[in-house]
Amino acid sequence: MQFRSKALSKLQSPDELDLPVRFARPQGRLVLAVTVIVMVIGCVWAFTGSVSVKLSASGVLTRAEGSYVLQSPYAGQITGVLARQGQLLPAGAPVVRIATDRGEQVVRTVAGGRVTTLVAGTGSVVTTGADVATVERAKNADDPLVAVLYVPGTAGATVPVGARVDLTVPSAPRERYGVLRGRVTAVGRAPQTQTQIGGFLADARFAAQFVRQGNPVPLYVELERAATTRSGYRWSSADGPPFTLGSPAEVTAAVQLPVQRPADWLLP
Repeated sequence: MQFRSKALSKLQSPDELDLPVRFARPQGRLVLAVTVIVMVIGCVWAFTGSVSVKLSASGVLTRAEGSYVLQSPYAGQITGVLARQGQLLPAGAPVVRIATDRGEQVVRTVAGGRVTTLVAGTGSVVTTGADVATVERAKNADDPLVAVLYVPGTAGATVPVGARVDLTVPSAPRERYGVLRGRVTAVGRAPQTQTQIGGFLADARFAAQFVRQGNPVPLYVELERAATTRSGYRWSSADGPPFTLGSPAEVTAAVQLPVQRPADWLLP
């Protein structure tokens, strides 16, 4: 009965039409206004803003035609080393002399280039097909260096020709000399196997390292030249390192990808 009496009393009382109705507190209206402003700013930024994206990669500084391993076609004992490490040789130049059961034989370069490694020395016994030296293909001592980077196959499609590249060279600490500048000149059409990479670089260690996460796609990077630096290439610092760059040498790189709008990540 108590609730019924209260209900009848409520029906008999006049409506309080002159009292204001509070739809929201001032604090609530402030929060709503801030939320709307943030959403508007976010939408504008999503369609007009831009985000810079970089792709990390590792690779090698080398010559454009790569290197090859010179192997001995003879079995015997090396009686003389006829080339020096770092020497630039023409095709057919003598590298080592081997005493065989048919007399002394000479192992010669297959193609012209710079001797980067001499594997065997005087007195070493070699078998047919044994590695004698590694030769970096080059016609002249001043042939420019290039960087060959290896990226996952899916990432290769995102890299355009002409993309800027910043290279870090271990022999020239980034904190002191900055980064080496370059641009992508070509992107490999298909992923490469460990055998293909090893054949181009003539280095099984590099090849094994670059295929750890699957067969990668190569990016070919032309280094920007600069007449004012000792290395002959452009660096982010004014002078770069006070020495020339050796090759082959491992490098790490940051490849500048095309600028993207945030909305591109949401829209198909």
